[in-house]
Amino acid sequence: MASQTSSSHKRQLHPNIWFLTIGSFLTDISSEMLNNLIPLFLYNILGVQTSIIGLIDGIAEATASLVKVYSGALSDRLGKRKTLTVLGYTLSTLSKPFLYFATTWQIVLGVRFSDRVGKGIRTAPRDALLAGSAKSDQRGLAFGLHRAGDTAGAFIGLVIAGLIIWLTQSGATELTQLTFQTIVLVSIIPATLAVLVLALGVKEVEAARKAGIGLPSFHLKNFDKRFLTFLVVVIIFTLGNSSDSFIILLGQDRGLNVLQIIAMLMTFNAVYALLAGPFGSLSDRIGRRRLMLAGWMLYGLVYLGFAISHTGAQVWILFGFYGIYYALTEGVSKALVADIVPQEQRGTAYGMFNAAIGLTALPASLIAGILWQTFSPSAPFIFGASLSLIASFLLLAWVK
Repeated sequence: MASQTSSSHKRQLHPNIWFLTIGSFLTDISSEMLNNLIPLFLYNILGVQTSIIGLIDGIAEATASLVKVYSGALSDRLGKRKTLTVLGYTLSTLSKPFLYFATTWQIVLGVRFSDRVGKGIRTAPRDALLAGSAKSDQRGLAFGLHRAGDTAGAFIGLVIAGLIIWLTQSGATELTQLTFQTIVLVSIIPATLAVLVLALGVKEVEAARKAGIGLPSFHLKNFDKRFLTFLVVVIIFTLGNSSDSFIILLGQDRGLNVLQIIAMLMTFNAVYALLAGPFGSLSDRIGRRRLMLAGWMLYGLVYLGFAISHTGAQVWILFGFYGIYYALTEGVSKALVADIVPQEQRGTAYGMFNAAIGLTALPASLIAGILWQTFSPSAPFIFGASLSLIASFLLLAWVK
């Protein structure tokens, strides 16, 4: 009987949730084929230093974050989310082919910049559209399902990338330019399909419309204090949460070849995809903060493990546990935002939330690159573990 009730509950999800999940699934097939190989492309082929790799990742995420703030607020002003969502996915798709011609890190930065602008345009309106399409007791499930679809796409994308690597360079230690260019071309197909699915399948969910369409204004006093406090804690945590590019480079530094790195990433995404939905649903029953605390504590332990690792196998195993951290926190944190912010403010709130993460990612990744280059590959992970433990304590003490 309980199983039938649960099944019926899931069947009642709004169709938008499924189409948004499929769109993210296809997009991540495309994105994860490329994004995880970009640091190897920069490091192995272009000979770029880790400080520059950190700078590229930081600028890209900071750019996305600035756009997310405006895009989210604009979607609140318009009372509409779909157009901005589809526009953002389209821009990211159009930017991908230019990686085929990249010969300098500045070109890679330009492509990453354009791709992240697209992500910035779509993310907050998409999250608000997802929240608006879910019932209040289904938000954790809806966001968990969306993250699961997103991550399942990442897994498939890595399988395809791994197959291309196996066919073009087999067990080579470093990435080759031919392999990277082939993957760029293949990645365009699922990205294009994602835009079509979202444009044709998603329906607008009307929200309370704010007057005017000018530059957004942000009055922090209008937001719940819990939301603002949560943002502060998230910023502290994110300052130690540098780009995952450094984990990929750590795996290579500890002895993994390119194909093994792809397999390591597949392990991460398989764990994440399998657990995101169940953990999101669990947060509907026991509360979001408990899962956030568990995820951040696990993050700190995993980062300490990275710092003291000596072999590629150890990095690989730890990266699997890293997937559990993502499943515990990514969808759950967004559901928490929806819980404490009214519908007419959610676009702005998601923009602010994503901006807090993305803008902090610039100094986080830059610090990590400098620590790696100046001290050792372990230094960024010791720094990240320390801040995660501080943020966990503050989440417990401040966010009620």
